[in-house]
Amino acid sequence: MADFQTQIEESLIDQNRPSEVENQIVFDQTLQRLDTFLFIFCFHQATVLSFLLSWTAFLLVCIVLPVLAFKFSPCLDCSTYQIGRFELYVLISQASLAFVSLICVSHNLRKYGLRKFLFVDRYHGHMSRFHQEYVKKIKGFFCVFLRVMLPCFLLKAAREIIRLVYVQHDSWWQSVVILIASIVSWIYLTTIFLSACILFNLVCNLQVIHFEDYGNLLQRDLDALILLEEHMRLRHHLSKISHRFRIYILLAFLVVTATQFGTLFQTTGYREIVTIINGGDFVVSSIVEVVGIIICLHAATKISHRAQGIASVASRWHALVTCNSTDTSQTRFTNSAGNLDADPATSLFVNYSESDLESLDNATLPTYTRLASNMSPYHRRQALVTYLQTNPGGLTLFGWIVDRALVNTIFFIEMSLVLFVLGKTIVFTSK
Repeated sequence: MADFQTQIEESLIDQNRPSEVENQIVFDQTLQRLDTFLFIFCFHQATVLSFLLSWTAFLLVCIVLPVLAFKFSPCLDCSTYQIGRFELYVLISQASLAFVSLICVSHNLRKYGLRKFLFVDRYHGHMSRFHQEYVKKIKGFFCVFLRVMLPCFLLKAAREIIRLVYVQHDSWWQSVVILIASIVSWIYLTTIFLSACILFNLVCNLQVIHFEDYGNLLQRDLDALILLEEHMRLRHHLSKISHRFRIYILLAFLVVTATQFGTLFQTTGYREIVTIINGGDFVVSSIVEVVGIIICLHAATKISHRAQGIASVASRWHALVTCNSTDTSQTRFTNSAGNLDADPATSLFVNYSESDLESLDNATLPTYTRLASNMSPYHRRQALVTYLQTNPGGLTLFGWIVDRALVNTIFFIEMSLVLFVLGKTIVFTSK
């Protein structure tokens, strides 16, 4: 009978194997498309040649091209519209954000590779049953990019066309060349910044898959030790994500904040009329910058609250299992566990620096069999719930958990700074 059941299980595995192979092929193709996209926009700098080509393309397209277009733009009414002063400031702000995005993301890709960077390789939760979810999230990367990029591109193109109509140059072909150069440069700069923001969003969304799977594990009434080890693995991955992206998020936020307040000073301190001709780039760049930061903060708060919500799910699971349990021994507390020596491996998943986390990439999880064997199922579940409640986890920036409370704090600080700038630049005088 046992041999017959074994044959049935093997036949079912053989039937599912073609679908798993197909999912693997689709996943590899989708990942290759993402890798090609990042290669085109110079995020891959694994070799010396690719490093030189990447930064050469960045300097030529993002710096030299718009500067030349600005220099060889002897328009007739530039003094009237103050276009040069505003466009130069917008170029500096866009180039700063693109530089920060390119250097941070390319460093992580060069150091870890795309699979480890996304945590989809065999060492970080890669399983065949997650292939379809991975493919959906990676395709969502391109969908979000198009939804954000397309409206901004149309707005930028409309502004450049209006500028071309109202601000006459020496010849029409020179106007067309300047138009094309400015749009190409803007597309490249904006793509680099938005790609970095949406890539961070993708990394967080891929981890959401594993947190949702962890909630399903709680419904299967597994042993508390297995659930504890899996949660420690998830927290370990969140710590790595926090260490890899904290510099980028912090620098991007500071640059965006500085450029936005610089924009307020430029527009409110300008004594003439600000129109779409001279101030249209402010609108486009502000939309791109704010949307990029919102994408980053939304991804960080989403994964943080998903990690913090695990404690409530585990508490409900513990209550249901306890109420349905008929084991009378679980109400008796045992002190035998308190006399056990601490397992030296229990210090594995504490807060480490990035270098420490790298050394633990291939480390095995600690085993607590000796400790768990001396505890009743009830106390194991209670210990797990207590651990989850006291260690909520989440994505952190130098110790600060990025959640709704931090976002509210950031909002009120930014609002205070905006009112301060407006108070310094806008003055109403009574006659």
